[in-house]
Amino acid sequence: MTADASTHAPTVAPSPLLTAPGAVAGDGRDAGVAAHYGDPGREQRLLQEGLAVVDLSHRGVVRVSGPDRLSWLDSMTTQALKQLPPHASTESLVLSPKGHVEHALHVVDDGEVTWLSVEPGTADDLVAWLDSMRFMLRVEVEDASDQYAVLGEPLGSESTPDELRERGVIAWRDPWPALGADTAAYSSVESHPGADRVWRELIVPRADLVAAVGDRPLAGTWAAEAERVAAWRPRLGFETDHRTIPHEVDWLRTAVHLHKGCYRGQETIARVHNLGRPPRRLAFVHLDGSGHVLPDAGTPVELAMGDRPVGQLTSVARHREDGPIGLVLLKRNVPVDADLVIGGVAAAQTVVVDP
Repeated sequence: MTADASTHAPTVAPSPLLTAPGAVAGDGRDAGVAAHYGDPGREQRLLQEGLAVVDLSHRGVVRVSGPDRLSWLDSMTTQALKQLPPHASTESLVLSPKGHVEHALHVVDDGEVTWLSVEPGTADDLVAWLDSMRFMLRVEVEDASDQYAVLGEPLGSESTPDELRERGVIAWRDPWPALGADTAAYSSVESHPGADRVWRELIVPRADLVAAVGDRPLAGTWAAEAERVAAWRPRLGFETDHRTIPHEVDWLRTAVHLHKGCYRGQETIARVHNLGRPPRRLAFVHLDGSGHVLPDAGTPVELAMGDRPVGQLTSVARHREDGPIGLVLLKRNVPVDADLVIGGVAAAQTVVVDP
């Protein structure tokens, strides 16, 4: 159901921060940076307190320049970008002609260049596709992953946006989990658990990566992933596969503008939004933590009283407060109060996308 998250390996060199004390390298999609630095629970606490920074230098960085860049990106992606103000952030998707998610873009424009932070290993494909769509427009596309690196930190950390700009740092503010009037129906609750987990990415020259961290404590991707899962935040290649549409994973709220002009895949967006019936739905699960082993992402989900798969575990994490948690992609007709079993482990679901 869901693509293997290891299918797109990072294409940049391993991070110099892997030499930090206690660093243990990640694997799969998160290879090249630290999974943790010896104490994931403490790292998660420091993230929650707004003190730690996460090495995301395995993410791709794409630069789009030229006077036509915003209107051009607007015409091809799901978000309204024509009037994006300098240093404002948003999120957008590249869809297939049939409306399936192909790329997830973290977008910020500095007034001269539009910066796109993308999943590890996906920048090459994105740049190739964008280059093929330039035609006669005044735009230039560059994979800048070998020149720039990404750091993640909770909003409210040491520097304000103005201070960051003075240092030449590009900052992207995560719009998740803002609820819009047109899209709130896709989320089962008005008070989203990610409301207090505001996140930003800093794009810094790769040569300045270590200096940009300074003396702040480091947190690994395990801690960041636990916070992501707890906030019900979908991730490309984890909660998505070759047939995912934005409605299924609650991306309609932050990454899709429902009233803009035509773009690739728009017909599917409009049809499913008007009918209100995505074929699958994202759900959050608490896993029974009495055992020592948790199921791996990709494990089939079954009903407690059945023996046929009804979905798949897409992400799993150990959260310092919530315990073992995960995200699952379920068939739409799975009852919202059904008890689930994942790899022999009992799981209780919380609805994210209302069927």
